[in-house]
Amino acid sequence: MKWQGKLNLEYQYCQDRTKIIHVENIAPLKVQRPFYPEGTKTCHTIILNTAGGIVGSDKLEQNIYLHPGANVLITTASAGKIYRSQGDLAQQQINITIESGGCLEFLPQENIIFAGADYYQNLKVKLAPAAHWLGWEINRFGRSARGEIFFTGTWLGSTEIWREGKPLWIDKQGLWGEENLFESPNGLGNKPLVGTLSWISAPVESTVIAAIKNLGDNLVKEGEMGVTELLSGLVCRYRGNSTLEVKTWFKEIWSLLRLKYLNKSACQMRIW
Repeated sequence: MKWQGKLNLEYQYCQDRTKIIHVENIAPLKVQRPFYPEGTKTCHTIILNTAGGIVGSDKLEQNIYLHPGANVLITTASAGKIYRSQGDLAQQQINITIESGGCLEFLPQENIIFAGADYYQNLKVKLAPAAHWLGWEINRFGRSARGEIFFTGTWLGSTEIWREGKPLWIDKQGLWGEENLFESPNGLGNKPLVGTLSWISAPVESTVIAAIKNLGDNLVKEGEMGVTELLSGLVCRYRGNSTLEVKTWFKEIWSLLRLKYLNKSACQMRIW
């Protein structure tokens, strides 16, 4: 069965509480009932795909809107699975708007992209002045535990962060399932796992950049990591083999940025 799924979520901050005020979904996308482990100001939300994964010809769309002052943390119920295609492209479009004073922490669990998958994902975020974005994406190419290597298939990813019609960060990537590209140091370098964390809000102090690099030096032993300062934030990259390693580093970065810029201690999602 080919899915044409859709999920619309709208959040509002009122009377010291962030709540979902509108939900519209078309299978297989669904949202669980929100919960508040750190108080009512921040709404924790879990998105799930009841189909268990994405296959060729699937077209999924998410539209997430935060009214002024809304604080939201979103994750997914489990690792995403992008299955082998029979020649048809699978697509997912994610559109996010964050109004002034709002903050979205978009922290989905990792994706496993099967060899032979053909997948395109486009994430577009529109930020109002004084709005905050913190997100990560972790992709494993091939089912490494089974010895599968991403020698066939296509993955295309696009992330765009805009404020008032001006681009703050645009990141377009692509990986084609070829042995040379998998092994090349300019490709995956024989490391099937890549991760990107982005914080887009305002300039970041040099001491914060140094602290994040120091965390990477201490925590990233098997893979490779890098930190890039942006005019309105930063980007952290990982390439390696270990999901645990990249998640540990990213969670520490998230905790640091959360405390420094959002004045909130880390409160991990209960399903992590």
